[in-house]
Amino acid sequence: MARSAVEDGIRMLAATPHVRDDYPTSPERMEGALAELRRAVDEAGVDLELRPGGELALGHLGKLEPDELHRFGLGGSEHWLLFEFPYAGWPLGLSQLALRLRDEGFGLVIAHPERNEEVQARPERLRDFVDAGMLVQLTAASVDGRLGRRPRETSLLMLELGLAHLLASDAHAPSIRAIGLSNAVESIGDPELGRWLTEDVPAALIASEPLPERPVSASTGRSRRAKRR
Repeated sequence: MARSAVEDGIRMLAATPHVRDDYPTSPERMEGALAELRRAVDEAGVDLELRPGGELALGHLGKLEPDELHRFGLGGSEHWLLFEFPYAGWPLGLSQLALRLRDEGFGLVIAHPERNEEVQARPERLRDFVDAGMLVQLTAASVDGRLGRRPRETSLLMLELGLAHLLASDAHAPSIRAIGLSNAVESIGDPELGRWLTEDVPAALIASEPLPERPVSASTGRSRRAKRR
């Protein structure tokens, strides 16, 4: 996976193991595994910077201590946490939890909502989350169509509506979703927007800086309508 990432032009990768009931990853376990992986990548001569993180389920966001949450910061961010949006149903209580976390100094990045059936039916429902300061991360395989028509159409509509801020591989293994991003960026049809999603916004999050201005784009809307004809 590390070699594939470098071949695709990726220079930095956040390793984000699941943190939920069926994968009760602790900060210590994540940090230990990351250290092992860094050594293996260095020994293999792969030029890739690996950073910490975690993909946290709703219940774990609410019960982990602030110090533990900081250690799971996305890409080592001091502020941003990656939240695993459910594939079915609506995350009741997310807005209230986000307010509490904000008071503790945390912001939320919502992972892969385009794969949720309720979001596919009404992507604009995410507007309240975005207006409350949450960011949205799309999966590359959704954007380029590898996960099917509905995730792709939903992703493109979310981009058109300004409801997406990052693009990630969400790769789990060499055999489960290719790790590259270039095909997804190409399928968006807007190099400036693609760079904003994969470079500009991630760099700002890691540096705890304000998000750069989103480039003006009309291509995503045309691409989506063309696919529906």
